[in-house]
Amino acid sequence: MITDTSFIIDLIRNKQFAIDKVIELKKKNIPLYITAITVFELMQGNKDIANADKMKKLEELFDTLGIYSFDIQSAKISGKILRELIDEGMIIESEDAMIAGIAIKNSQSLLTRNVKHFQRIKGLTVETY
Repeated sequence: MITDTSFIIDLIRNKQFAIDKVIELKKKNIPLYITAITVFELMQGNKDIANADKMKKLEELFDTLGIYSFDIQSAKISGKILRELIDEGMIIESEDAMIAGIAIKNSQSLLTRNVKHFQRIKGLTVETY
């Protein structure tokens, strides 16, 4: 299962509902992944990384999760997602389309707090917490 940026932020902020979800998924032996896009989003704009302790926690978290890269197939899928949503008059961040493209390409569901945003994407399985 690929984790969205919102989930990682909730984890480093010690939000109990995110921690409970990790515990639930571990009990079910469901591995967690991030994408290179999530790493990019976290490094470019999250105020939490200015805090040395939270940055250390984030780096440790990166080391425990599998990672999916943004490859050519993911890029093609992501571009199609973005174009289709724009054609339908729906706004989505490019990064979110990329994360969704990676998830679809790798047949992974996406764990996010932002269900409303991602559920508009055809072919993407979304789970919340």
